[in-house]
Amino acid sequence: MPSANDISAADELVITRVFIAPPALVFAAWTEPEHLAHWSGPEGFTTPHYEMDLRPGGRYRACLRSPEGEDHWVGGVYREIQPPVRLVMTHAWESVRGRPGPETLVTVTFAEEGPGRTRMHFRQTGFTSKASRDGHEGGWSSSFDKLAAHLEGPAA
Repeated sequence: MPSANDISAADELVITRVFIAPPALVFAAWTEPEHLAHWSGPEGFTTPHYEMDLRPGGRYRACLRSPEGEDHWVGGVYREIQPPVRLVMTHAWESVRGRPGPETLVTVTFAEEGPGRTRMHFRQTGFTSKASRDGHEGGWSSSFDKLAAHLEGPAA
């Protein structure tokens, strides 16, 4: 499957992937909990809890459970929702006390790339360090590998 990763500025992460699925399905995979449960989080992680209020100004919150059983909570606010072409939301990991950490902005666009294929352009900005950006690159890339398998599988 074609994929390209490009990390530009120190506070920005850009990943482009082509999925064998139409844009409406790839968009649904980002916006419907029954899809997110299959791919959200890096390899080995599960998503036992996902709540979302899918509207501009609505919040989302998810628990990503590591293979060791450690829970990592993330949440944010939806800024733009344009099915099936664009999704914009904030993204912040929670501390052990449930307080949001540094907030980044995630913009995902979906474009038809030939019959039954979608080019997804992912951009996350506002990182406070190169290490944070690089850690997210690994996590998102692994998640997108899981997304590709989910979209191509019989349950999609």
